[in-house]
Amino acid sequence: MATFDMSKLPRTIDGGKWNTGHVQGITVDTAHEYIYFSFTTKLIKTDMQGNVVGTVTGLLGHLGCIDFNDEDGKVYGSLELKHDSIGQGIMKKLGVQIAEEDSFYIAIFDVDKIDRMDMDAEKDGIMTAVYLPEVVEDYGAKGKDGKDHRYACSGIDGMAFGPVFGAPADSASMLMVAYGVYGDNDRTDNDNNVILQFDWRKFTDVAKPLAQGEPHHSGLHSDFRYFLPTGNTTWGIQNLEYDAFTGDWLAAVYVGKKPEYPNYPMYMIDGRKPAVMAELKGLDGEWGLTIALRQAGAYHKESGIWGWTFPKGQTGIYALGNGYYYVSHNGRTPEPEKWQTSVVHLYRYTGNVPELLELVED
Repeated sequence: MATFDMSKLPRTIDGGKWNTGHVQGITVDTAHEYIYFSFTTKLIKTDMQGNVVGTVTGLLGHLGCIDFNDEDGKVYGSLELKHDSIGQGIMKKLGVQIAEEDSFYIAIFDVDKIDRMDMDAEKDGIMTAVYLPEVVEDYGAKGKDGKDHRYACSGIDGMAFGPVFGAPADSASMLMVAYGVYGDNDRTDNDNNVILQFDWRKFTDVAKPLAQGEPHHSGLHSDFRYFLPTGNTTWGIQNLEYDAFTGDWLAAVYVGKKPEYPNYPMYMIDGRKPAVMAELKGLDGEWGLTIALRQAGAYHKESGIWGWTFPKGQTGIYALGNGYYYVSHNGRTPEPEKWQTSVVHLYRYTGNVPELLELVED
């Protein structure tokens, strides 16, 4: 990752206004100084002053969290083509129908080619996709309690590049992909977040252009599946980000609603601790590879869960290095227009309990 002169970093970057779903994620190409915004059905590329360089349209599903891969210069994002309430809302807004099957992909954007407005994800040769059969299986399967969606899987959302949990910071990067998780209070199998690990270098052999009307099945299973005992969340990890400054992973969520949990908006995965086999909460004796929360921040004694009350990050967070971060503040333009917006603000690490980060204003 290239490093910035922090004194010259813009304190805010306006990502513009868009008649789409809300902003889902942000990521930065620090070497070439571009920032990318995922607005659910549109990818936006701007310079660091917020001037739009180009956009990608033609996405018929939910483009979620995105991350820039410094090693190959491409933007990766979670892409869902599904028929639940989220999928139905997208199809209604776009006035389209997608294929009847539910499909989940890692979308890979060749962002060097994004140089004009309204480039088409399918037709302009800028996007390939890797099918995730494991997610499709869990989404379509019933759990041990007979409820739909094994592990309460609603698809995928948060994702980021970083070293294997417990591995040295300079070890090979892997792609970690988090499940979306249904937040129903009347089930117990949704008290863990689920993260899949992929060696993204293997994607070269399986990534193909995506025709969303006839989704391809070219993909691969994860190398490992991890469980993170956070307690209940609403829709799981929205944005996942590896922070080389602390050596940990930031996981921003929409808070859960179960009263027995602290329901923090931000969790920190301890990057120094390797996964261990353990019995999983709420899964009727099932065991799995479990990763640990960093023992820092606010502590909820009754559940044993650590977390932070930092209220942002669910719609985008990017670790710039040296303890600085860009964080998306999402919003809408005034009525009657009500288009979606994202203004990115610069934050710095404090480690103070319970908020973790502070806004840079000087």
